[in-house]
Amino acid sequence: MRRALFRLLTAVGGLCLSSLLPAVAVAQGPGGPPPVTVAKPVVKEIVELDEFVGRFDASGYVEVRARVDGYLEGVKFTDGAIVKEGDLLFVIDRRPYQAALNQVQASLVAQQTRLDFAKADYERYERLMRTGVAAERTMEEKRQAYLQAQADIAAIRAEIETARLNLSFTEIRAPITGRISRKLVTEGNLVRQNETLLTSIVQLDPIYFYFDIDERSFLAYQRMALRGTHAANGSALPVKVKLTDEKEFTHPGTLDFADNRLDSATGTMRLRAVLPNKSFFLTPGLFGLIAVPGSPKYQAVLVPDEAILTDLDRRYVYVVGDDGSVRQQPLRLASRTDNYRIVREGLKGDETIVVNGLQRVRLGGGKVTPQMVALPPVWQGLMALSPPGAAADAAPKQ
Repeated sequence: MRRALFRLLTAVGGLCLSSLLPAVAVAQGPGGPPPVTVAKPVVKEIVELDEFVGRFDASGYVEVRARVDGYLEGVKFTDGAIVKEGDLLFVIDRRPYQAALNQVQASLVAQQTRLDFAKADYERYERLMRTGVAAERTMEEKRQAYLQAQADIAAIRAEIETARLNLSFTEIRAPITGRISRKLVTEGNLVRQNETLLTSIVQLDPIYFYFDIDERSFLAYQRMALRGTHAANGSALPVKVKLTDEKEFTHPGTLDFADNRLDSATGTMRLRAVLPNKSFFLTPGLFGLIAVPGSPKYQAVLVPDEAILTDLDRRYVYVVGDDGSVRQQPLRLASRTDNYRIVREGLKGDETIVVNGLQRVRLGGGKVTPQMVALPPVWQGLMALSPPGAAADAAPKQ
């Protein structure tokens, strides 16, 4: 029984070994080292971008309140709609204020009559004074009555202006253009002057984006400003923002504000970007990621992430020599630009690196058959490459 089991296991092992040998032979390639896709790193002038998390906020916010007392007669907007500056929002019962205006206008007519009489009386006594008939004291009394009538009519005209203002305040209009909230008071309710909150409006175009930068980044920006390679306070500095569901920075804007002190509790500086929002798509309260220029322009060496391997905390790429030999080249990396990884140290840009077929390098025993391709200015992934000869097979990072 044991002998039969031993013969069965031996046969199965032989079949497995025979099935693995052709695979190794294929990986090594017929008659030479395995083929891999290689390329020169991309070398071009770039500006490094620093990324920070922030939140959108309205560029304007208004709480709409009544400026006169009265009963709410009508609501003239749809909840959540976009309103323009000057649009009619609420109507308060106009009748009491129209009656008050009519009353003071009637008082104006009566006072105008008294003014005309006082003026004529004063002019008559003035003529009599010249002939010596009227007494000087009486003349002064008539003059005082005339001046008092003038003052009274000026006061009534001011009352008319106040009554007209109060009447106009019964129509509550939008002070800014933006998105309006819901109505907080329904028709028929009494609203109090400067107390009752009717609704609110947020201005969406333009829209603000607030974010905090760390102390080290702030100092770096300040030093670049001293060298003349960066805007000191962010004025007119172009930036881009992407939302949490977007892969690219698609919303352009400019930095227009930096706070006047660092937050002592967090060690951060508050900055603000302003973005156009003609479609009102961007909404206050949304989170986003902003890309801020963090360096002057310089010639950088760029490699795709697919070509970078990891060994604990060490990053490296495979560099291929003229004879097909392969060696590991450690790298010090920076941020990304154009979907490439910026190489701070480790490559000069004239090396040949493996970008596809990383697993084959091990199977080749230190030798490969390089198949050269040209990397595009903006990395679109391995699927965008068309290597001659061998098929491109993306390998996971080690």
